[in-house]
Amino acid sequence: MQTPLALSRRPLVRTAWLPLYLAAMASAAQAAGPTGLLNDTGQTRCLNRAGNALEACSAANTGDGSARPGQDGRFGRDAAAGNPGASGFSKPAGSGGNGGFAFIPLDVSGTAIALTGSPPVPSATPRCIRDTVTNLIWEVKTDDNGLQDKDWSYGWGANTGGTNCLAGSNCNTNNYIIALNAASVCPVAGAGVWRLPTRRELLSIVDHGRFSPAIDVNYFPNTVNSNYWSATGYAPYPAGAWNVYFTYGNTYAYNQSSVSHVRLVRSGQ
Repeated sequence: MQTPLALSRRPLVRTAWLPLYLAAMASAAQAAGPTGLLNDTGQTRCLNRAGNALEACSAANTGDGSARPGQDGRFGRDAAAGNPGASGFSKPAGSGGNGGFAFIPLDVSGTAIALTGSPPVPSATPRCIRDTVTNLIWEVKTDDNGLQDKDWSYGWGANTGGTNCLAGSNCNTNNYIIALNAASVCPVAGAGVWRLPTRRELLSIVDHGRFSPAIDVNYFPNTVNSNYWSATGYAPYPAGAWNVYFTYGNTYAYNQSSVSHVRLVRSGQ
């Protein structure tokens, strides 16, 4: 892995960001706005009293009077999803995912894919995922040597990399944004254009209940254990930008001249 400029395991504040936008076949700034609520972390279990293993959360291991009170798995959407009878929690129809995540898989035409099994998973490989919590639509990588192949990596912005987005690291994020918008993948009425996600947006699909990769691969197949660029610049060093390391779900800042993987996003309806 390349040497990062900075590391943030779990950012606590919103960072200024620089999204990239398709306009007249060139990049420009795209105004930001709230898209929905925040996802929970995906951590549905708690550390046991001995501190050496994870187990179901209970008053004994995370209650207010326990040795390890207030653990993450005790609170939030994930905890509510684990006890729907008491919490009244339910996911939107057609959505699934670990804990409180509520993803709707889409095919290449933007049509919802039916779920199957228990817990429910997509009945076919999705091409995009609509997050019903954040109202974001995410691209799903492929493994076909095509435009969206999981193995391709990219320079950040317009100044690094080239225009060949079908092989290796010969493309940059600006040109990939242009190419994916031109491909009309998962058209959804009212959705925005494909763009780089902010760091906070990219962190919203990290599942801290999993690792290697730290994401639900039933909904995001072909995720590699590597870095994915965000649109968020690194303020202390203007030539840097943040990305998310999906092996563990932590974040690093790297020089924009380096290459990383990309997962584009668009605002939903």
